[in-house]
Amino acid sequence: MAKKYCSVYGFVWIALMLFGISSSRCEADQKEEVGIYELIRGNKSFSFTNFGASMLSAILPDKHGKLADVVLGFPSVESYKNDTTYFGNIVGRVANRIGKAEFKFDGTLYKLVPNDGKNMLHGGPKGYSEVIWKVLSYNKYSHVTFTYHSFDGEEGFPGAVSVEVTYMLMRRNMLGVKMVAKPKNKATPVNLALHTYWNLGGHNSCNILNHTIQIFGSKITPVDNDKDLIPTGDIVSVNDTPYDFLQPRQIGSKINEVDGGYDINYVLDDPTSGRHFKKVAVVKESVSGRKLELRTDKPGVQFYTGNMLDNVEGKDGSVYSKHAGFCLETQGFPDAVNHPNFPSQIVFPGQIYRHFMVYRFTA
Repeated sequence: MAKKYCSVYGFVWIALMLFGISSSRCEADQKEEVGIYELIRGNKSFSFTNFGASMLSAILPDKHGKLADVVLGFPSVESYKNDTTYFGNIVGRVANRIGKAEFKFDGTLYKLVPNDGKNMLHGGPKGYSEVIWKVLSYNKYSHVTFTYHSFDGEEGFPGAVSVEVTYMLMRRNMLGVKMVAKPKNKATPVNLALHTYWNLGGHNSCNILNHTIQIFGSKITPVDNDKDLIPTGDIVSVNDTPYDFLQPRQIGSKINEVDGGYDINYVLDDPTSGRHFKKVAVVKESVSGRKLELRTDKPGVQFYTGNMLDNVEGKDGSVYSKHAGFCLETQGFPDAVNHPNFPSQIVFPGQIYRHFMVYRFTA
């Protein structure tokens, strides 16, 4: 990586840490209204909604300058309510799965609300993806910030938590995502994730099996079975398995060796000295020439290939079938609350949970 490129990521890290832009602020009486908020820079644009603090679209040029929306989604914001795809949502209080929808902390057993068989998925039946967030700050040329007050006992989780998510345009074709959570009165697990489905050929361009992907994770957290997808607690190498994407290859090249497709957490390798973010993945689509590069400060990423999409009615009259999009959900490890050997997700009052993501788009 060129030195100049590294310095850009250093700038991004500083901006994410210190981000605070003076702009128009929405009043509290608007927090129950659902709206769409667009960020624009040059010929690139992104849109978001305060329902689920969700990403709705990403309109990007291909190698010929032709624009296309590369994010899967629904035809209207109303369609996002009570869906099961998590299209573009911020998911939490704890993203991914919690086995048996329960965990024990400091001698207390917390019973959560299951919504994936006996397990909890992405915060429960009414997690952060299913609530209306307040719009704290918005400037269409720079950023939008959503906030949410998560109450004590919500979906069974202990303690109240204030949550804030900022999407912001950065230099050199980058989109930054900053997630912050502050427990108010009790220790509680926090693990937020952005659940965007990408198709770099365009959201309505068949499937993503011909995309080339490189994932900078040499280990995974294997699961008990392909139905429950609860980690065993082991951490194993991807060597000589169909999960090995350390060298770039097509997503579909070995997908038949994985039952139903990819849906697994990768343990991200340590960053090179002097860089603030771990490399997560580089994804390319050859026809359009579009490329997505992702970095984060979190230890894991869930790679998901849209295995459960089954003729979902999407925007622009499109219909999304199996493998219509892929997700790269940077996160803490799934079910970490039940595996002491995984990095802890417990955040105490007075501490601040932070999660940064940086996308870079080129063609």
